[in-house]
Amino acid sequence: MALFSRALDMLARLVVTLAGIALVGLVAMMGWMVFGRYILNDTPTWVERAATLAILCIALPVAAVGVRERFHLSVLGFREALPMGVQRWIAVGCDTVVGLFGLAMMVYSRELVEMVWNFRIPLLGVSQGWTYVPLLVCGGLITLFAIEQVLQDILRKEGPEQRGIKAAFLE
Repeated sequence: MALFSRALDMLARLVVTLAGIALVGLVAMMGWMVFGRYILNDTPTWVERAATLAILCIALPVAAVGVRERFHLSVLGFREALPMGVQRWIAVGCDTVVGLFGLAMMVYSRELVEMVWNFRIPLLGVSQGWTYVPLLVCGGLITLFAIEQVLQDILRKEGPEQRGIKAAFLE
């Protein structure tokens, strides 16, 4: 389990690092668009579409990391009011549902990518499928991270982990 968690730790760091690099690229694209519009009086038309694609590539994988780090939206008040044994199984159930959602997201996104792969985005000249690849990646990451959470919920002796917003404020 420790090896699996370390591997997912490195994967999560890689996702966040790549998202940070993509964010720098996004800022550069927006800067170029403003420069082109107000200085050159010739707005580059490709920038808006490329920026939309970059936002998808940044937001979706980082949202999957949020599942692992448990900084996604969750309501813990009801679960925390229950006995520790029940809390564990509610956590297992919730993490399983999240994992199944990620799996469905990955499967159906793959179908969507395959369906539109032969179409081109006019302003960029790349496949329309690239618009949906971040959904596929996000679904796969959510599934992996949820599997880790379920295993930790089951194997942890003291009960479900409290790494949500509440724990972040306590650290």
